[in-house]
Amino acid sequence: MSSSMLAAIAVLIAALGLAYVIGRMLTLRSGHVREARVGVAADADAERNLAELGLSRTGPTILHFSADWCGPCAGVRRVVDQVCADLPAVAHVELDMDANPAAAKRLSVLSLPTTFIFDAQGHQRHRTSGVPKAADLRAAVEPLLA
Repeated sequence: MSSSMLAAIAVLIAALGLAYVIGRMLTLRSGHVREARVGVAADADAERNLAELGLSRTGPTILHFSADWCGPCAGVRRVVDQVCADLPAVAHVELDMDANPAAAKRLSVLSLPTTFIFDAQGHQRHRTSGVPKAADLRAAVEPLLA
């Protein structure tokens, strides 16, 4: 092999390695349920959330944004249905991002699927992008049932 061909192969290998590292960094938090940051306008947002998003006023609500074209959204639906079956006091709301772009924008939904957990007062408590594990979602919701 010539030295120029070896150099081209080395550049290709380096580019693939860099692409892999960047891809892993971008998906590192996918599926991890994390606590939401509550801002100063939380009370006004909470009332608006209850009114506009169809959240339960009697217990926590798991809300997830989906779309017909989103493959992983079906996985989130199965996980949320499983958690809600185990915890009947937890409500499940699914919003189509294409049909509800204003709600998606207000909640800063940048990718699908995105899942939120709201308490009975309408405060956003947790958020995740990607498909969460049922155990993680259950662990985030259970303290809100007390």
